[in-house]
Amino acid sequence: MAALTDALAQADQNRAGALDRLFALLRMPSISTDPAYDGACRDTADWLVAELTSLGFRAERRDTPGKPMVVAHADGPTGAPHVLFYGHYDVQPVDPLDLWHSDPFDPQLQDGPRGQVIRARGASDDKGQLMTFVEACRAWREASGDLPIRISILFEGEEESGSPSLVPFMQENAEELRADLALICDTGMWNADTPSICTMLRGMVADEVIVKAANRDLHSGGYGGPAANPIRVLSQILASLHDEAGRVTLPGFYDGVRDVPDDLAAQWDTLGFDAEAFLGAVGLSHPAGEDGIPPLHQLWARPTCEFNGIAGGYAGDGFKTVLPAEARAKISCRLVWDQDPHAIREALHARVREMLPPDCEVEFISHGADRASVMSTDAPAFEAARRALAEEWPNEAVFTGGGGSIPIAGHFKQVLGMDSMLIGFALGDDAIHSPNEKYDLRSFEGGVRSWVRVIDALARTS
Repeated sequence: MAALTDALAQADQNRAGALDRLFALLRMPSISTDPAYDGACRDTADWLVAELTSLGFRAERRDTPGKPMVVAHADGPTGAPHVLFYGHYDVQPVDPLDLWHSDPFDPQLQDGPRGQVIRARGASDDKGQLMTFVEACRAWREASGDLPIRISILFEGEEESGSPSLVPFMQENAEELRADLALICDTGMWNADTPSICTMLRGMVADEVIVKAANRDLHSGGYGGPAANPIRVLSQILASLHDEAGRVTLPGFYDGVRDVPDDLAAQWDTLGFDAEAFLGAVGLSHPAGEDGIPPLHQLWARPTCEFNGIAGGYAGDGFKTVLPAEARAKISCRLVWDQDPHAIREALHARVREMLPPDCEVEFISHGADRASVMSTDAPAFEAARRALAEEWPNEAVFTGGGGSIPIAGHFKQVLGMDSMLIGFALGDDAIHSPNEKYDLRSFEGGVRSWVRVIDALARTS
């Protein structure tokens, strides 16, 4: 325990320097979606390489057809666990700029609702998060001269623009990147006092359905009645996808869906999730999902089929009496447990085709199909990390789920064959992707100390 105590003390001693280094990283406008910032992305990758090299890592910038990857390795004691830490250095665009209260690439320390906050684009997503781990490695190096585990690092520069280079890079470098466990710092805490380890992420099937009929828009007075109306056809199809209890009606849709284990459900019960307040914050009041399923379970452990956009005919000012030549809808299914995204896509396409009347045809545009990621919390590393986090924060750490999708966790499993542990220190009011993004100073400093503890805990699982 003396080594851990020394590393924690070193992390505290490094606080001012750690903040300076984070601010230097935040000043770099590494916007991956805009080619105008390609140079800034390369500069950011080079900055990270230099930082990691200074900490004794064998670090390199690896160029790809898109933005560079940063790859680094540091040896640990013989027989120690090997982890791969992932983060991304690219950030979202800053628009609308006029809603920012300060320059998004001039980081500021400002007063916030729980103390001081770091205000800048990327402060929470994901530069502040990835630097918590880098600074934890620094604390270990400076306190004891070495790391207690073997660490590899992968920093990506295209996460905010769809990660087009990531999977090919992982496939080409699989042997180099493979480790015992992946660590991902791109998630959040349950609340400001309760750390969490996200162990479930929903997968997704996303499709666009386009129903076509006549070869042009038709006058509804001249053709209404005899002519097929794509909006009516599409509406009937969409309405067929749910029953009155909110369940999805596609054959086989629930194949692979499991009940939440009792011990995990018991943890979730302790979180005090207030569905009324959750919905009330966005002007709603009544849960609209599956009957009889608790709202938090709906968010984390149940699949959905949602309509994200629908269009057809005339939607401008005034009125135009037409039967449109086509109508389209964007449909996304969030998946859980062992659901097969390809089987669900096939079932969706089959439903549309079977309900298509004469004179209509359909076109499908697919926008991705990813399995859910479910980590085995029985692995010793998970409980060790949970106990380590509990030593740093006021409340015990909990295993949580995630309603969204973080594809990298699935890629690590599918390409590298390893599980991921998702630990992050973001909070719900960090305004990621929005103007005035922030990261609580307590999240940053507590995150550094948390990773110091988790690294020590993982070393003890060997």
